[in-house]
Amino acid sequence: MAVYQVIFTQRIDDYAVVQTLTEPELDLGLPFTLASSGSTFNGTHNVYALPAYLFTGVDSQGDLMFNYQVPIPNQVLFYDAGDDAERTALIPQGTLTYTETCTWVLGPAVGTWLGIALAGVDETAFLTQCASSASNFIFRRRQESGYTDSLTTSPGTDVTLATTMYAGALYRQRGAVNDFAGFTDMGTPVSTGLSPLIKQLAGIPRPAVA
Repeated sequence: MAVYQVIFTQRIDDYAVVQTLTEPELDLGLPFTLASSGSTFNGTHNVYALPAYLFTGVDSQGDLMFNYQVPIPNQVLFYDAGDDAERTALIPQGTLTYTETCTWVLGPAVGTWLGIALAGVDETAFLTQCASSASNFIFRRRQESGYTDSLTTSPGTDVTLATTMYAGALYRQRGAVNDFAGFTDMGTPVSTGLSPLIKQLAGIPRPAVA
């Protein structure tokens, strides 16, 4: 979870803009929550744009307009129907909270892929942790390659399989320092980890737009 200080707010033509003190690590379409930023701005929203200039409204075609003579850093623009509000300093400062939790795969699906029966509560909890970690990791890696994905719905069966395979690899590596756990007399097992096949299925590090 990341929390940023909101220092300015603005709304024109049902689009609101907030400026944060530091650059927020957000991407288009992702949800965030505003608090202590004024009752008409508070709530959960989705990123529509991350403009670098002063927002001046919407033209007759519905396109956003900006004053390119007035650069403003660290802005987040989102749809927010309401009365127009001039750009105003927020004192005291509000907060913008971004919680990145991806739920592409869950523990039971990973267990099915592994073909194992869990021994108890601890095993189930660890498998759930592996599924959550793999989902968030693959989501972030795809973000780095320029993809804009939903946190709740996998972009495709190929990405779902890649995430499941990576979660299974994390589970199998439990208790090992740098590879899968094994037995001395049986030799060293072959690690798959973030294998080329997983990368291929996940579409990483291939950029979204060549």
